[in-house]
Amino acid sequence: MAQHTLLHASAGASLLTKALAVLGGSAVIALGAQVSVPMLPVPMSLQTLAVLMVGLTAGARLGAAAVVAYLIEGVLGLPVFASGHFGLPYMMGPTGGFLLGFVGMAFVAGLLAERGVARGFVGTGVAGLLASVVLYVPGIAWLYAVTPLDLSGAVSAGMVPFLLGDAVKIAVAALAVTGAWAALRARRD
Repeated sequence: MAQHTLLHASAGASLLTKALAVLGGSAVIALGAQVSVPMLPVPMSLQTLAVLMVGLTAGARLGAAAVVAYLIEGVLGLPVFASGHFGLPYMMGPTGGFLLGFVGMAFVAGLLAERGVARGFVGTGVAGLLASVVLYVPGIAWLYAVTPLDLSGAVSAGMVPFLLGDAVKIAVAALAVTGAWAALRARRD
């Protein structure tokens, strides 16, 4: 049996319920973005943890939709990006590839949860790792394209300093999500 997600649990859910799930997910991501450590050229924040957890719990479509809603909120002027930043100019800067990569990250995490890969701590950790790879591809490519950094410099500035933190965030997400699903199952029994 595949890992449950809100998407599976709400297959017959109303449009309003799904919209609330998307808006709730975007709010979780916005809150995660505000817990950040200023670094150049890309800040370190809890966004990746929030995106991962939203994808794993909401599923591929609703998780990706929550990220798209978050990005639209930021472009429209809400201070949802790291450290309260907002607007299209910020999104087009060095962090833009990572912001766009969050859509793919949430989708892949949700898809892997729906397919049963994100089952238990190890499976959920593997899903988090694969989803993180999806984040780094556009993030590094964008950083390379919009800064004077060469590819090695983009990897050194946009990925290497974040790997340990991302490993911790993946472990936290795996613990939190598997624990929450276990608690829900126990409550139903």
